[in-house]
Amino acid sequence: MGAPGNKIAVHDVAAGDAETVASVRSQREATPLYVSRIKVHPARIAGTFRRIKWAILALCLTVYYVAPWLRWDRGPNAPHQALLIDLPGRRAYFFWLEIWPQEIYYLTGLLILAAIGLFLVTSLLGRVWCGYACPQTVWTDLFMQVERLIEGDRNARIRLDRAPPSLSKLAKRAAKHSAWLVIAAATGGAWVLYFQDAPTALGRIFSGQAAVGTYFFIGLFTATTYTLAGWAREQVCTYMCPWPRFQSAMLDDESLIVTYEAWRGEPRGKLKGGTKDEKLGDCIDCMKCVAVCPTGIDIRDGQQLECIGCGLCIDACNTVMPMIGRPNNLIAFDTLANQAAEAAGGKAVYRPIRSRTIIYAAVLLLVAGIMVAGLATRSQIGVDVLHERSPLFVLLSGGNIRNGYTVRILNKSHVTKSFDLRIDGLDDYAVTAVGADQTGDKTHPLVLETPPDGVETFRIYVTTSGAALARNKEKKMEGQMQETPIAFGVADHGAGESVSHGSFFIAPALASEEH
Repeated sequence: MGAPGNKIAVHDVAAGDAETVASVRSQREATPLYVSRIKVHPARIAGTFRRIKWAILALCLTVYYVAPWLRWDRGPNAPHQALLIDLPGRRAYFFWLEIWPQEIYYLTGLLILAAIGLFLVTSLLGRVWCGYACPQTVWTDLFMQVERLIEGDRNARIRLDRAPPSLSKLAKRAAKHSAWLVIAAATGGAWVLYFQDAPTALGRIFSGQAAVGTYFFIGLFTATTYTLAGWAREQVCTYMCPWPRFQSAMLDDESLIVTYEAWRGEPRGKLKGGTKDEKLGDCIDCMKCVAVCPTGIDIRDGQQLECIGCGLCIDACNTVMPMIGRPNNLIAFDTLANQAAEAAGGKAVYRPIRSRTIIYAAVLLLVAGIMVAGLATRSQIGVDVLHERSPLFVLLSGGNIRNGYTVRILNKSHVTKSFDLRIDGLDDYAVTAVGADQTGDKTHPLVLETPPDGVETFRIYVTTSGAALARNKEKKMEGQMQETPIAFGVADHGAGESVSHGSFFIAPALASEEH
């Protein structure tokens, strides 16, 4: 798009100003299509928002590294790790919750909650997630702090970059990258602990007895952490992350974002002789806001995709304003609507409650309510029934008809359970399980035992008479056969909880005439 635009500009001015033509051509030729990255050296700064970032960084890192070591007693035959995704066992554990594979929809609900929550927070407070809690921000902050401790602050690092090779430079760089690799390895190691018992896995990792996949994922997360937090840094936010492209749809003029009060700061100008020209604005063009920015932008240029909303430029500017006798918050968290109102001499009013935030909050509460209700009412047992296809039925010597079924009973508890099996839809029947001595009937259920935290499969036979089938009014004819709808009811022998699964009983059509 840039090249055609330049050609039009040249064409428009060609007849009137040869010097302008030459200038435009020169600028076009001097600006490459792709430019090399300009390395960002953020300076150290102290202030309110920097303290908030340190607190959130410490909290996030503590949760990440400590959470796999938390214990939670779930009773016998169950893992005691509070947070665990047990892939071999096909379970996910979150403190008192146990999620089974067929309950993957809870993960969908969790992702929807996270997305809507992010939309709501962004519409209220701008990119606070990016500036404070995003893993890329957290680990980049940690890596930059290690870099400052070893190589010094901004100016010292710039001088070191420009310095010729030396033993001192080599030693500092080696120390920095070694520290980065240790942090990255700890990050990768902590990640795999969420998928295995942490104490056992750690012992196996250091003794060389862990699985190849474990070492692979440790290496993968070590490499990605080292690369993204140590080398890529702000390029991840600018080029790799999709959220900056989405956020414009979440923001409006009432969203709190990092803003520069141009109406107060412009025209900017340097101090002369230690005094401020009264004709100039409050900004003295010290560039301190640019020096501390982790993405290297100038917030005075307005809203930019690279701004992550961390507020460090506010801390930097607020260290300068008192020194020149001007009020703080020339750069501040504010809304564009308030900025326009203040520029016109009006009063700023923040309105957090507006149509989009109400919609986001309502959807968030709705999804959260559905998930809570689902978790509160979900059953600890389950049943699945499959009718045998060959043969569909068997005529016994006494005139009775028998159907075969495969019944799977799910026991989500961590103890062995006994379940009562009944058949609904038949007036008279006998039910047996292959390998079991007991027979169940209308008045006495068949008792089946299932192991803890697992699924037990049973081969079940249901036998009834043609007369009993003839009395069923819901039967339907299918050619030379009739189908009678039935349901397998499974009840916890101790707790009384029950579930059922619909099926059908197949018999020859003539059986329906017997009475």
